[in-house]
Amino acid sequence: MSAASTSRHFASYGPLASAARNLTRQSCLKAPYATLRGAPQPLATEDGIPPSDNDFILSILRANPSLRDSKNYLASFGPKPVPAPSKSSPQAAAGPTQDQTALTRSQKRARQLEALQASPIVQSILDPVKRRTALVKLQGPFTDTQLDSVSRGLIYLKKLGLVSVIVVENDEFVRGDHGERAAITEETMRIVRTLERLGAPARPVLGALVRLGPDPDALEEDSRIPSPEAHTRPFDLVTLRSALRAGEIPVISPLALDSFCRSVRVDANDVIGALAKGMVDAASLDRAEGSRNAAEEEGISDDVDLTPMRLMIINREGGVPSYARHGLPHLLINLESEYEYIHDTFQAPWRDTHRTALANLALARTCLAHMPPTSSAVMVSHRSPSSLIGNLITNKPAVSSSLPHALLQGNRRLTPATPTLLRRGLEIRVLREPEAIDRTKLTALLQQSFGRTLDVDAFYARLERTLDFVIVAGDYVGAAVVTREGAGDPVTYLDKFAVLPSHQGDGTVDFLWVALHDESYGLGLSFSANPNGGRGGQGEACDLVWRSRGNNPVNKWYFERSSGHTRMGDWVLFWCDAEKPLKEEESRRNGAGLSFVEDWERGRLARWKDVVIDIPSAWAK
Repeated sequence: MSAASTSRHFASYGPLASAARNLTRQSCLKAPYATLRGAPQPLATEDGIPPSDNDFILSILRANPSLRDSKNYLASFGPKPVPAPSKSSPQAAAGPTQDQTALTRSQKRARQLEALQASPIVQSILDPVKRRTALVKLQGPFTDTQLDSVSRGLIYLKKLGLVSVIVVENDEFVRGDHGERAAITEETMRIVRTLERLGAPARPVLGALVRLGPDPDALEEDSRIPSPEAHTRPFDLVTLRSALRAGEIPVISPLALDSFCRSVRVDANDVIGALAKGMVDAASLDRAEGSRNAAEEEGISDDVDLTPMRLMIINREGGVPSYARHGLPHLLINLESEYEYIHDTFQAPWRDTHRTALANLALARTCLAHMPPTSSAVMVSHRSPSSLIGNLITNKPAVSSSLPHALLQGNRRLTPATPTLLRRGLEIRVLREPEAIDRTKLTALLQQSFGRTLDVDAFYARLERTLDFVIVAGDYVGAAVVTREGAGDPVTYLDKFAVLPSHQGDGTVDFLWVALHDESYGLGLSFSANPNGGRGGQGEACDLVWRSRGNNPVNKWYFERSSGHTRMGDWVLFWCDAEKPLKEEESRRNGAGLSFVEDWERGRLARWKDVVIDIPSAWAK
């Protein structure tokens, strides 16, 4: 891809780019017209160097969490309450004394440090109150250096309150080999020794925690998701509970009890699948029996919640390769709608380079079916263990999958070691007829998302005349309403883009925008043939236009995904260029590059403004 093509889009990443991004955003808002062609390339922040001890804080900073991300982290790991200073104290009443004004520099520094340590956010990061678990598949073989790097990443997670439950696997061990059992035991002990050498107490679990065969007492579940070939009972997890309560990281050998109570070697995926369901069931039983005392409910207990928050698959392969990125990893996978399609588009060479990718994909689907809806899975190479911290704090992919495709292709952060984030996800449907819309559910979604009252009669009467399509996520937890506006050659207009507040931050926004891309400005390209219930990539792309209030906080997100914007009084007009005509023109010029405005694009802004400014408000006055 040429620089000219990528230059039509712009985004900034990493802590060093934050100030520049804010300055750019302010400048764009003041400009009467702006386009993002010719802007600089994104900054790279992933250097691929194994983290050192000091990289713990740097890894947190690199995560660059949003306010919502920070709140979600604090809700999960609960900061200790900090008592407010007494208003009746003499110092508070009388103000600073002469001695206080004459503090030495060292005394001031000491007081600043005390104030920093009293911060609830700092306290929650350095000493999390609630400790939760992550299931980790450590899929070797790893060299000593690689294992050190991975172990440091897991230790950092423990510092943040996420305790790893490690299940050992090694792709080089031959199943059924005479010395396999001894090799598994030695690998387990090697991981334990590495963790303890780096300062993290660990406990080897060399006995079986799970039993062979599906759970005979399991309720009927989704037939599309195969049950694990093993199961476990709450009383089987005594050793696991003991290790977690002692502050140790359990390292589990992939063993199971057969029907004769013999310990046999099994696939690590079966052990992890059984633990995912068993740990969730055990945690539910704890709550049902009221075993947690009042102190635990207030968030001041050192006990560990058995419910897994994350599934982490750490291997040498990295994430799941994507046909849309020429074999580079998928960034975010919606398992509900993309699972079968990923199987269908998995290319033959990847079965050699990523031999366990599909098996790990199936493992993620099995585990997430039992884990809470907010949980996620991540497949990551041993080369980027620090990315696990970003995943914990933000629960988002390293690079957003809804960014423009040209930007993703030219992004230096997108490498073979980039992790793949997997969510249970939602079904995506495309509705093209007004009668197919559930008006009650769509109305409730729009009103909750925007916090305003919809003028129902006028809104749906206009959709009867102008509707192009509606993309619906799940049971109307998100929707994108697209209309065709204006006479003659109508403008493709994004009328509403909404996600329920309860689903903001769980990947629904990205799933919905990717589907919107595939049905409008990205239509006709091979990487737009995703299973979104729409055209499957067949058709002609069109420019997508929408408007937003100038003070809308969502504009930051729109700036990163649009091709350009222009001011219209109190409004900002955004658009995304139709990608297929631009790619064809660039190919025709043999990579000579694109101009800022192609001949067929001239005059379109004035026309868009005339059409969009006359679209009536959908809200009741």
